[in-house]
Amino acid sequence: MNKTLFSLAVALLSGSAAFAQIHRTGGQDSAAVHRTYNLNPVVVTGSGHHQRLKSTATPVHVLSAQEIREQGITTFDAALTRMMPQLSMSPNSMGSQLRLNGLGNKYILILINGQKLSGDISNNVDLNRINMARVKRIEVLDGAASSLYGSDAIAGVINIITDQPTASDGLAVGVTSDTRVSGHGVLTESAGLDIYRKGFGSYTSFSHDQADSYRNNDLEYKKGSDTETQQSIAPLFTGYRSNIIGQKFTYAPTRRLALNVGLDYSYKMTDRPDTRDDMTGGTDYEMRYKGLRWNVGGIYKFSDKNSLQADFTDDRFRYGKEYDVATTANAIGDYVESKKQRTTEGQLKAIISLPSLWGGQGGASTTIVGADWRKDYLLATSGNIDRDVYTLAAYAQHETKFSVGCGIATATVGARLTHHETFSNHFTPKATLMYSLGAVNLRATYSAGFRAPGLDELYYHYFSVNRGKAQISFGNQNLKPEKSHYVALNMEYRTQMIAVSVTGYLNRINDMVVKQNVDVDDNSRTMLMAEFPEMTQEQADKMVSYALYQNSDQGDVKGVMVNASANLFRGFNLSANYVYTYARSRSGDAWTVLERSIRHAATIAANYHHTWGRYGMNINLNGRLQSKTYYTGTYEDAPGYGVWNLHTTHTFDCTKWVFVEPSIGIDNLFDRVDHRIDSSTRKYALYSPGRMLVVGLKVKFKH
Repeated sequence: MNKTLFSLAVALLSGSAAFAQIHRTGGQDSAAVHRTYNLNPVVVTGSGHHQRLKSTATPVHVLSAQEIREQGITTFDAALTRMMPQLSMSPNSMGSQLRLNGLGNKYILILINGQKLSGDISNNVDLNRINMARVKRIEVLDGAASSLYGSDAIAGVINIITDQPTASDGLAVGVTSDTRVSGHGVLTESAGLDIYRKGFGSYTSFSHDQADSYRNNDLEYKKGSDTETQQSIAPLFTGYRSNIIGQKFTYAPTRRLALNVGLDYSYKMTDRPDTRDDMTGGTDYEMRYKGLRWNVGGIYKFSDKNSLQADFTDDRFRYGKEYDVATTANAIGDYVESKKQRTTEGQLKAIISLPSLWGGQGGASTTIVGADWRKDYLLATSGNIDRDVYTLAAYAQHETKFSVGCGIATATVGARLTHHETFSNHFTPKATLMYSLGAVNLRATYSAGFRAPGLDELYYHYFSVNRGKAQISFGNQNLKPEKSHYVALNMEYRTQMIAVSVTGYLNRINDMVVKQNVDVDDNSRTMLMAEFPEMTQEQADKMVSYALYQNSDQGDVKGVMVNASANLFRGFNLSANYVYTYARSRSGDAWTVLERSIRHAATIAANYHHTWGRYGMNINLNGRLQSKTYYTGTYEDAPGYGVWNLHTTHTFDCTKWVFVEPSIGIDNLFDRVDHRIDSSTRKYALYSPGRMLVVGLKVKFKH
């Protein structure tokens, strides 16, 4: 960002602060627009039913739409990494490599309103399929959660709760437009139309997101040299264009019955530099992704705390190569599909609330019973796979409260029996105990996890050529399922003004599935050429190793999390989060640090909000600090960093029905950039291009 734009941004930000100081005693906040952070929100992910955060026996981290908006966040990965230190991202053309407490994408279950988000690119879920304009809150549950959510929930669960506005009587119409622009071609635009009348709701949304490719150093080391350099156009960050169109209908004919049906279509195309004769790093093709997801469901409430819920979801995702440079095999515009996936899932859940058998102050007990059926399909042309597998599961959970001395104890026990078509039956129990004494909560958790190897890990037969180098991966049909044991102790103090929580945990994974490199010798080279006749002798001679999925002996993740948030005074909130993570895996007697794990990470945010009549101002300063990122094999570790962002929003209630909110801010306030020269052994953790001005405008009409 040039000096003129930076000076303008600083002037505007300073002017906002000065305006607040001059008018601090000049008016009172309107009760209608004054707000503070809710330190005890309603959550659903930890227990499977709605309850206050303070009351849930399983700790859950919550990001509200208000927090996301006030930090100027428009993408899902930014929402997680700016506000939750236990999560990290590494963006590339094969999807964002998401990690939670040291464990990668395949161990993290991502849900939208409780239903799984399917479709992955090399085990990385395409996060661009998530429409941030519809997010009401994001709930993150750390640790194994297979008793409620089944396979893949070993590291934890990320549940995205979407907004669904309603009105009790008459006609309600809402129109919203939200635009954000910053450097390097970053543009996010969303628009929505909500209509609600006498029990019927229609919610239409469109979201566009784009960014240009960039690199922070134009040089790279020549192959085989640590001193000679050459120019390269290979992007550090891969540019893209994506669109999401969503439509949802709801119908509530009575107070007890609510029905819904929804459809979401997503499209994404990378935007990378084309191949050039005079410079390395270009590509002949772009990656193209398409997703189509629809669901239908309903809930019948026998009473406020007793309900029966059914949902059916069909999620389809495909991606491949679209050529924009002519090659010997492909013309411009040709599309070569790499992978097609489909997940079909049906869920049935009953929530039953009964008086506690213990009586006293304990209150009611809650029992949840449910059944899931899921079928996964995978067609991978490049991996020579055309397979499907089904899973059938039943689960039950009982939560009860009872008085103990001066406090109240909450005990939860649950279990899930999963029948997997390939790996037979697996039992995953869960038990939690919470003791509450006033504002203090003490929690203990044990939960088991189960993950069946993916179809690609079992059956992959993959061959490709990247910059003249052959790449080969084999699945392994002899793999065993991964099983985990998660234990955690938590101590929390929570009031409406302050919340402090400390958690220590251990997550142990047996038979962890890893992709290991196998050295190539003359015998294996002959085998590889027989398996892949398209491989040339020259490519075979250059091969050093190929990849094979195998079970390692054990994965081991242990850590400590500290979370604190306070409404220090009217309109001002301060939050700080820190996590220590020690993640490693063992094969034989050798321990290896888990790829891309981070030992220390912290996030800090300070937010001030004040209103004068119809004008409201919000100032937010947030930062992420982390130590080095560990890489395995021949790769060097990436250095740690600290990045700070400053964002302001200015709200104008123009009329009773029109609301306008311009915003301005600076991302990466102190211009932290990783300028290291690319090399074959170099990986990155900080992908920011440097300081950038961010401006936005949100307009909302509601009647």
